[in-house]
Amino acid sequence: MTWDTLDNWGEAIGLGLLVAASVLSFAVVSLRNLISTVQLLIAAWVFRTRIRPARRSYDLWTRYSDLALPVSVIAPCYNEALSIADSVRALLALEYPQHEVIVVNDGSKDATLATLIEEFALHPVEREQLAELQQTRILGVYASANHANLLVIDKENGRKADAVNAGIGFATAPLVCVIDADSIIEPDGLLRATEPFMTDDGSLVAVGGAIRIVNGSIVQGGHVRKIQLPKGWLPRYQILEYLRAFLTARIANAQLNMLTLISGAFGIFRRSVLVEVGGYRHDTVGEDLEVVTRIHRHMREQKRRYRIGFVPEVVCWTEAPFEMTGLRNQRSRWEQGALETLVRHRRMILNPRYGRIGMVAMPMIVLEDVLGPPCELIGYVSLPILYALGLSSGVVVLAFFSLTVLFGTALSLGTLVLEELQLRRTPSARDLLMIGVAAVVENLGYRQINLVFRLRGIWRFLRKDSTWAAVPRAGFTRS
Repeated sequence: MTWDTLDNWGEAIGLGLLVAASVLSFAVVSLRNLISTVQLLIAAWVFRTRIRPARRSYDLWTRYSDLALPVSVIAPCYNEALSIADSVRALLALEYPQHEVIVVNDGSKDATLATLIEEFALHPVEREQLAELQQTRILGVYASANHANLLVIDKENGRKADAVNAGIGFATAPLVCVIDADSIIEPDGLLRATEPFMTDDGSLVAVGGAIRIVNGSIVQGGHVRKIQLPKGWLPRYQILEYLRAFLTARIANAQLNMLTLISGAFGIFRRSVLVEVGGYRHDTVGEDLEVVTRIHRHMREQKRRYRIGFVPEVVCWTEAPFEMTGLRNQRSRWEQGALETLVRHRRMILNPRYGRIGMVAMPMIVLEDVLGPPCELIGYVSLPILYALGLSSGVVVLAFFSLTVLFGTALSLGTLVLEELQLRRTPSARDLLMIGVAAVVENLGYRQINLVFRLRGIWRFLRKDSTWAAVPRAGFTRS
């Protein structure tokens, strides 16, 4: 078929739109790959030129114990009676000179609170809330007879952001560490993550830490005792995604002072800054991206010097979805949260007032979360159709799939090489090989399914559907 053979204007317009969509898809995928390549190169340069951190906990303690600022670790929890005791013991046992643990029970319907009361000999206390950021009612405050640095807040259900805000209100330390109660911080992880604050001139307002997937590893007493590769392919694909996110994108963006996302599973903030911006928002499903974006906006509108850092060493482990339903809910929520943040802070996009955040970082989010998913899917559909109709050459189709499949594989393998050279947290050569295989296979179905899940998030955003879709957990593997 050629353009001359088209019988009517309708067919011509339809095919013209199909060609335009294919060109846009090609351009968007190419630009995303270019950005990923630049991020990988920046990350490699950062690793090559940085001063390596101390390898042993003893060295860290010797070097920084006198400089470490007090930290309030805030752990919101909901219906976690089975694991909450181990999680809290692990937080209390963190290797840190001075930290308090604030557990916020967000209206659990199971025995979470009763378990905490029994396991830690809790008793009601009167404690002033320094800042009231939450929207729901505080039901009780409990201290432990055995642990002076443990505080438990019982409140009405208001979801994670509200629970974190309640914890911030009761925190007394200048730094707050926000984590998920079912995440596992390495014993020296808190000390490693706060290290940038110890040599700071006062401009550092937040630090993100690397997150790794714990699926398949042996967990005992709230600690990762043995790192193992998960048996299922679904979490293996996610290992690669986390490596790309935390060892390339986050490192590069932090180096350029354009980091807009600190994972909700682990992050450290100056408490004063969180209070200034009003804490986490309650009306978004992407509160972690939104609060960091709001900090950028606040600091630039105040014309204050600041920076947001990132620690590439593993400091926190989290469980990834092990089935498609959980992955669908998670990725839809991430996509919806990104769109909510973009709309709420749309005046920042391409606005010189907000510097590199407005001119570069926010457009990158638009590219990744607004244009990326639909454009890539359109390319998978439109280019084969145009080829079948004789309106596109096989070379163009092959080039597109090379950009997505082959280029995506090359980026994943490059990140894997970077991880092995710098961090070496993959247990064995066989496991390294299996992750390498996953880097190839993920492009043949998993990547496309993720795009569909993200389109679902766009649809939820357009419908203003704020219901919380749970991510089922299999629980940790115990020895």
